[in-house]
This record gives sequence, C-alpha cells and structure tokens, in this order.
Amino acid sequence: MNNRKQNFIALFPILIGKNINIFIVSIGNITSFLIYALYKAIIPPFYIKEYTKQIYIIGWASLPVVALTAFFTGGALALQIYSGGTRLNAESAVPSIVAIGFLRELGPVLCGLMVAGRVASAIAAELATMKVTEQIDALTTLATDPIKFLVSPRIIVTTISLPILTTIGNIIGIFGGYLISVERLGFNPILYIESSIRYVEISDIYSSLIKAATFGMIISTMGCYFGFKASRGALGVGKATTDSVVFSSILILAFNYFLTELLFR
Repeated sequence: MNNRKQNFIALFPILIGKNINIFIVSIGNITSFLIYALYKAIIPPFYIKEYTKQIYIIGWASLPVVALTAFFTGGALALQIYSGGTRLNAESAVPSIVAIGFLRELGPVLCGLMVAGRVASAIAAELATMKVTEQIDALTTLATDPIKFLVSPRIIVTTISLPILTTIGNIIGIFGGYLISVERLGFNPILYIESSIRYVEISDIYSSLIKAATFGMIISTMGCYFGFKASRGALGVGKATTDSVVFSSILILAFNYFLTELLFR
C-alpha cells in the first residue's frame, strides 16, 4: 500500500506536466486550424451555395431555441430582481437591471450556450461521420479542399449569425421582462420603457455583439476541429460530438470573463 502511494506521489508531477503539455499542444493545433480556415475563406473559389445552406441551418433554424430561452429567462429575471429588490426597497431598479443584465451577460452567454448545444454537436457529428465514411478523403481526391468547402463556411456563418441571434434574443428577453413586470408585477408600461432606455449605454450594445461574434467563432471552430480529428468508428463520432459541446461551453464561459474584464474596466 505504501509503495503504491509513493509511486503515485512520484508520478503525480509527471502526469500533471503531461496533461499541461497536451493542453498547450491542443491550443496550438486549434489556433492553427482556425487561422488556416479563415485564410481559405478569403481566397477563391467561394462556395456560395454552401454558405447559403449554413445560414439556414445555423442561423434561421436556431432562432426558435434562442427566442424561447430568452423570453422565459427575461421573465424569470424580472421576477427574481423584483423579489430581491423588495428587501432593499429597490423595486424601481427592475427595468434597468433586466436591460443591462441581458445586454451585457445573459443575452450573449445564453445564446452562445444554446447554439453550442445545437450547432457544435451537429457540426461535429456531421464532419466526424463524413470522416468515418471517408467522404472527406473523397473531397481531397476530387481536388476540393475539405477545409475550404466544409470548415470555412461554417466558421464564417456562425461568427456572423450569432450576433444577429443575440440581438434578437436581447430584444425578446427584455420584452419578456417587460411583459412580466407590467402584467404580473404592476409596473407602468411607459415608465418601464423610459427607465430601461435611460440606463442603457452604447457600450452595452457593442459589447454584446463582440461577445456573440467571439462565441460564434468558438462554437464553429470546436465543432469543426473535433469533427475533423474524430477517430474511426461510431465511438469516435460520439466522442467528437461530446467534446465539441463540452469544450465550446467551457470556452464560452471562460472568454466571457476575459471579454468582460477587457470591455468593462
């Protein structure tokens, strides 16, 4: 027993160092993958049909999920802020906190997480299946760059679509808070709107768009990277799908902190 414990203590720094090394190498590989895909996106030929297809799949088809999530979150946020505000005699702060909270944090983060669950998994599963069935190899045989044809459109479309989805989600979320506040909590509609507008700044809006674009790039990059790196077989497809969602979600939350630190000093 003591020998096992001593061996574990001796091997622990090695295991930690090995995992750190794998993490650093993975970051480098993902960054190189992203830069190469962006480079391929700006040189001809341009696969317009593929871009149009991804706009529908990634953007339009994600709208119902984003809208429902934003609406119910906005309503719940208004109820929670009102409940907490009554303890501090600050019920009048509900409109401004709902608006600022959604624009700065809840809108881009919730939209990013919902789209990550839907889009990153779909991209990873599709590309991993194509790799397992050797369709990606077939594209190379036909003198078609798989990165340019499969990856670049998804990254560009997701990066552009997520700020649009986030803007719509922000509007719907704030409207959800407005509806609950007016109909359920008895707020004056005109005063609620005035209070919301008074405290919202331009920086709140553009910070939301910057965060959304960053999250969109993370989501598509993770989905494409793990899809392309999937191992053979059905197990590889499942692992690629899971890894894409997990890493997308973690990176969204991590980058949310760093962007907040950068944008709201």
